[in-house]
Parts: sequence; C-alpha cells; structure tokens
Amino acid sequence: QVRLVESGGGLVQAGGSLRLSCALSGSIFSINAMGWYRQAPGKQRELVATISSGESTNYADSMKGRFTISRDNAKNTVYLQMNSLKPDDTAVYYCYCNIVLGSLSPSTNYWGQGTQVTVSS
Repeated sequence: QVRLVESGGGLVQAGGSLRLSCALSGSIFSINAMGWYRQAPGKQRELVATISSGESTNYADSMKGRFTISRDNAKNTVYLQMNSLKPDDTAVYYCYCNIVLGSLSPSTNYWGQGTQVTVSS
C-alpha cells in the first residue's frame, strides 16, 4: 500500500524557517512529479511548488525566492524549505506524488495527510 507521510510542520515566528518532508513508502514502479499544496482556513487549496522527475521546479508567485522544493529519489522523499515565513503562510500543507505503480499502469496522484504550519506575527 502506498503511503505519503509528511513531517516538519509546526509553529514559527514571522521571518523564521521550516523544512517540510514527505516520504513515500510502498511498492511502486516510478515517481513522476512531486509537489506541495496548501490550504488555509476558509480558502481553496493552492499550489505551492512542484518538481518534475527531471528536477525542473515550478513555484507559485508568492513563494518564489522564499521557498525551495527538492527531492531525493533514492529516499522517495520530497522536501520544502520555507524561509522568511509570513503569517499569510499559515495553512495545512499537503504533499503529492504522481506515481506509476506498475510498468503498464497509468500514473495516479497520491496525497499526504497534511501537516499544519502556523506562523505567528
């Protein structure tokens, strides 16, 4: 069974940093894109950043220059380094992986359970 387990969330003061991790476990054939979304109370889930299998990255405009996404393919893990955090960054952060389970299988998105990030002013 494929699982994504996130860690690294917590409470931090404005201007501080956090590093989120998301580790995939289970039997898979390959991983395509990996990424992070977030959802603040009363708002829709929004893209934070994505990273392709070739390590091309894409960021939402408000995260550019502050957040860095990376992946360790040997560990099936995606990271999100968040610097210069603002109260507006407060949200539940969800990781996702686009996974191929078998050589003849289509790709499917899997999601983590979410980790809370709270930035105090």
